Amino acid sequence: MIKLKKIILEACVDSVQSAIYAQEGGADRLELCSNLLIGGVSPGKALYDQVRKNTDIPVRVLLRPRYGDYCYDGYEFEQLKEEVQMYCEAGADGIVIGLLRPDGNLDVERMEELIKLTGNKKKTLHRAFDVCVNPMKALEEAIEIGFDTILTSGQKGTAWEGRTILKELQEKSKGRIEILAASGISAEAIKKLIPYTGIMSYHMSGKVVLNSQMEYRKKGVSIGMPGEDEYVIWQTAKEKIAEASGIAI
Repeated sequence: MIKLKKIILEACVDSVQSAIYAQEGGADRLELCSNLLIGGVSPGKALYDQVRKNTDIPVRVLLRPRYGDYCYDGYEFEQLKEEVQMYCEAGADGIVIGLLRPDGNLDVERMEELIKLTGNKKKTLHRAFDVCVNPMKALEEAIEIGFDTILTSGQKGTAWEGRTILKELQEKSKGRIEILAASGISAEAIKKLIPYTGIMSYHMSGKVVLNSQMEYRKKGVSIGMPGEDEYVIWQTAKEKIAEASGIAI
């Protein structure tokens, strides 16, 4: 009897309900952040605690002090150090970080400092990798300083568009680090990416847009980002996670 190999599916979530649905859908682990609408930033400790209370799969915490680029000043770096220590002490299974220098290379020295604070926790290099100047050089640097995973779309808008670089990363990594394909990931995308790239680890949010429960809606007032509808909620759909999590080869 041939034993099928199942993919590893990481669900990116920014709420307790999304985390619960991701687990119910069969996700292997969570990446916890806040504000997925802007690509994700560091979550609050209360959100982390509630996710831990209501789920029991591994949680890696995204640490990103603000929206925008990945070149951080001294204050932001000190914030990152405190967050790494806080979430490691809180029992997170891993941390997700990424820093760049102004020239587009990985900020190896400061990431090494953060990695030392994590002890034996899992360490993911997030999609700062996708805007670095040389992905193959960055791959070797990430392995050398102790990352376990690189989260990447192959330096393109979606993983399918970046499939050529993803394939090269998978081949050059030679099992030394997990290549975690991201962006535009769905069951359909995974089925195409597996035979092309050989990658068996995938990262998705499985989000659907839900209508707000608010009945009264004030017109003409925007509190957040201009042009965004503030009466919708993005939430992980367990059906989308379940469809993707069941894929095997």
